[in-house]
Amino acid sequence: MPRLFTGLEIPADIGQTLSNLRGGLPGARWIDPENYHVTLRFIGDIDGIWANEIASMLFRVNRKPFEVKLKGLSSFGGRKPRAVVASVEPSRPLIELQAELERMMQRMGLDPEGRKFTPHVTLARLHDASSQDVADYLSVRGYFPSRTFMADRFVLFSSRASTGGGPYVVEDAYALCA
Repeated sequence: MPRLFTGLEIPADIGQTLSNLRGGLPGARWIDPENYHVTLRFIGDIDGIWANEIASMLFRVNRKPFEVKLKGLSSFGGRKPRAVVASVEPSRPLIELQAELERMMQRMGLDPEGRKFTPHVTLARLHDASSQDVADYLSVRGYFPSRTFMADRFVLFSSRASTGGGPYVVEDAYALCA
């Protein structure tokens, strides 16, 4: 059973910039740059028939390319930090694409996504990292010049069941060209 999700790929040059921020945080498991992405909709573990139906339905998305802006680092988890992420500015086209994908998945019978959409690129997953260590890391490396790229497609990714962080495989790509 594949584990699927939709997302935006991060261009290699931006991935390289983000990978330069790795290191210096105890308890961090750093994501490989080739696995950086912005998750649009987590789909989950599904059988092959459903996977094919979802892949076919995604071709119906008809949207224009849009600019994606990364700016600064933050963490998720509050007092028990679980990830260090690069923040993505929530632009209208990005929010609308994510909302359309959410509606499609619900129409197919999947449960609604339980969390509010907070666009980001996960750089590290944290295990037993102290909130002080994360705060210290962010104070040193949390600022980087904003980076922008054009999203001209979104993709259907698969991953193997694991603790996260890849490897991710592009199963199909959907052009943004309305």
